[in-house]
Amino acid sequence: MKIAANQLASHLKSKLLPCYMVTGDEHLLVQEALDAIRLAAREQGFGSRELYTATTGFDWSDLAGAGGNLSLFADRRIIELRLPTGKPGVKGSATIIDMLGTIDDDLLFLVSAPKLERNAAAAKWSKAIEAKGGVVQIWPVDLRALPAWINERMRHAGLQPDRDAVRLLADRVEGNLLAAQQEIEKLRLLHGEGPVSAAEVDAAVADSSRFDVYKLVDAAVAGNAARAVRIMGGIRAEGVEPVILMWALTRELRMLAGLADGIQSGTDLSAGMRKARVWQNRQGLVRACIGRHQAADFYQLLQLARQADACAKGQMHGDPWQLATQIVMALAMGGARAA
Repeated sequence: MKIAANQLASHLKSKLLPCYMVTGDEHLLVQEALDAIRLAAREQGFGSRELYTATTGFDWSDLAGAGGNLSLFADRRIIELRLPTGKPGVKGSATIIDMLGTIDDDLLFLVSAPKLERNAAAAKWSKAIEAKGGVVQIWPVDLRALPAWINERMRHAGLQPDRDAVRLLADRVEGNLLAAQQEIEKLRLLHGEGPVSAAEVDAAVADSSRFDVYKLVDAAVAGNAARAVRIMGGIRAEGVEPVILMWALTRELRMLAGLADGIQSGTDLSAGMRKARVWQNRQGLVRACIGRHQAADFYQLLQLARQADACAKGQMHGDPWQLATQIVMALAMGGARAA
């Protein structure tokens, strides 16, 4: 059966199906849906969890064997499969279908994947999960719906924001739901439950750690590699998710690539920065950065940023912080050689 994301909580209160698949590209919402399913399972006695990630070279016989193995003390188990590409292949498809046939009351099969392409969503393995259990498709939050989403989240956290506070926060996070959630949590820590004004949101943003992702990006764009790496160490120590850092770097690299392309086609850089809404106090940094690079450099770094983002989301093997360091060094030093 298909389960709407906003109906998952009520569904889990009434029943727990033998298997679920959660798909989508909104990392925060996918993780929250998975957490909700795991919590419901724990409340029904599923005390152990086995995790398998189907990256390149994955041995599908490991997953096949897991379904038949009895855990110590015969706990009820969650077997969780991550499909970073959303395409298990021929052997993986057959293994998933066979796995569904062996599920009993003591086993919950939980699959997660990015948004499935049409062929994958219509594949036999996907339809088998839908027939046996539940499929939860996570849709992105449209920018026009973002203020309402933020308002609901803030009120759920016990905050009572005014309209300007919600609008300011929406402008700040620009569609990054994970960043929005972290800002909401920070506001609650700073002010406790109750009313929140735009001035308080603005102050919280201004008072955020001196090692924040925006200052890191500015340091790299300014060519100050040492400061950028030092700031990165600070935000990592503070527990900032690498997904947020990669979002900020990717946004900046896209903007820089667009400006560099504009220059090659004859567009004046000042006019390009105005069109891209680069703040006046950042235009000098951006101009200097454009001068250190060719347009191709930014596209190479964007490719590396996509790899780092996939690593941060568990879709590829690798250290996202190491890749982020390479991007920051290359951006600060000029050229993509450091990457």
